[in-house]
Amino acid sequence: METLAHFGSGGGPGPWILLFPLIWAAVVVGGITLLRRTVWRGRRGPWRPDPRVDERSPIAVLGRRFAAGEIDEDEYWRRLSVLNEEFGKYAGGGKGGAA
Repeated sequence: METLAHFGSGGGPGPWILLFPLIWAAVVVGGITLLRRTVWRGRRGPWRPDPRVDERSPIAVLGRRFAAGEIDEDEYWRRLSVLNEEFGKYAGGGKGGAA
């Protein structure tokens, strides 16, 4: 009976043995990616605001106006798209700069 470990006429492992380093590399890369997205994220968690965002930026002011009910959702999204084109994701001037 021929098993996977004794594949081929030589009795040794076949060329499939070369896949093991690739599998281990995928496991290591997956583990590092998982750690970077969760544990190694730093002290800033999802409950804390991004320190690069200036509270006086136009995007932050727009968010506060929407939260306070001064503008409706349609107006918020319309204005946000215009501000994102002009200021980028982080409109903090010197703190984050334009994207």
